[in-house]
Amino acid sequence: MASGLFTAFALVFIIEGILPLIMPALWRETFTKMISFTDGQLRSVGLVSMLGGLLILIMVR
Repeated sequence: MASGLFTAFALVFIIEGILPLIMPALWRETFTKMISFTDGQLRSVGLVSMLGGLLILIMVR
């Protein structure tokens, strides 16, 4: 169980690191825009991201 959890975290770090490695200007611009979001908008982005991940997990299993 712990091995699977650490693998999942490692994959998150790898995937999250791809955009700043390949396109740092776009990554910076995206985060600059997100700073101006309201708390509700950021929560919506987080919810959509979580639901997307859950959908992918269900499809894979």
